[in-house]
Amino acid sequence: MFGLTGRCKCSLALSLVLSACCVFLFCEYGIYFPAILRCSWPEMKQSEDSPRPLRALFLSDPHLLGAIRGHWFDKLRREWQMERAFQTAMWLLRPEMVFILGDVFDEGKWSSPKDWEDDVRRFKQIFRHPSDTELVVLIGNHDIGFHHEMTRYKLERFEKVFNVTSARILTKRGVNFLLVNSVALHGDHCPICQSVENELYSLSQTLNCSTQSHHSGSMRHRCRDMQTYVSTPPIILQHYPLYRASDAECTGVDAAPPNERYQHFHERYDVLSQDASKMLLWWFQPRLILSGHTHSGCEVLHENRIPEISVPSFSWRNRNNPSFILGSFSQSDYALSKCFLPEESSVIAVYCGSAMALALITLGHLSLFRGALHTANVLLGKQKSL
Repeated sequence: MFGLTGRCKCSLALSLVLSACCVFLFCEYGIYFPAILRCSWPEMKQSEDSPRPLRALFLSDPHLLGAIRGHWFDKLRREWQMERAFQTAMWLLRPEMVFILGDVFDEGKWSSPKDWEDDVRRFKQIFRHPSDTELVVLIGNHDIGFHHEMTRYKLERFEKVFNVTSARILTKRGVNFLLVNSVALHGDHCPICQSVENELYSLSQTLNCSTQSHHSGSMRHRCRDMQTYVSTPPIILQHYPLYRASDAECTGVDAAPPNERYQHFHERYDVLSQDASKMLLWWFQPRLILSGHTHSGCEVLHENRIPEISVPSFSWRNRNNPSFILGSFSQSDYALSKCFLPEESSVIAVYCGSAMALALITLGHLSLFRGALHTANVLLGKQKSL
């Protein structure tokens, strides 16, 4: 009897351990697969002889914690979640390009050189990607500081690591992406701001020369020595959204909570100023704008014709339901879709439900064992009395 009892205990313990391991593997590895498998690249109407559209993935605001703020477990947990989500997306979706729309780090504006190196090392581990996928990182206010915190040293440190500049046109398969350091569009003519505005103006002139098919004589002379780009309106990528009064008109499951949706945005802090927004729209006449910063999703229409998509945060630290954008692009058209990641509340519910189930199973086995032992003692007592 005692040998049987020992085997039962070992069998129960082994079953519990295996069950707990299965729950852990599902919550930390497996749960990302069904979520991302529901996502697919958006389709565009194209003729059979049209070139294959460019496929790009957009995410924003990972906010990797640094050495100053955040508990170590919070840092470990959030970075693990982002790593598993990103690596699963890379494996299942195979994007040709990945754009991160700023605020890669949470403490880039404060980081010492040593802390900065550690942050960069962790970033490269989390967002590692195949050699045939191009990763493009934009500048956010947490990477180099808000305007009053921004310095040439912090800006150049970021640009050196990520091989990016404050104003640049990146052309891939006939699609022009305009990469903008929106932190520098403060409009106060600070040296960095003035340099970025000058570069943007120069790019707008060059792009205008490329997109205008018919030029006057003076225009042809001015454009003669300029670099040419594909003759298509650009897609603006930046961290700050263009000016809007609030998120009041934003809808969807990833929009800002109702208590935040009607809060008035501050120019040059929550969104770009009206002047900077008008400048970008006037100079570049973009066909699409993608931005981050607010941590919530939103779709707005500027001048009743130019759409802007605010990409929600990719970190579970900032929201319960992170997501990213999938985009298919051609020279003349584009299509977007949103891919939602597992909700934090669902993962917690699975863990809590599994823990309760395992606890009940354990208690049930203990009750059965005690009941059987009691019955055996009763029967033995009756035998002795006979």
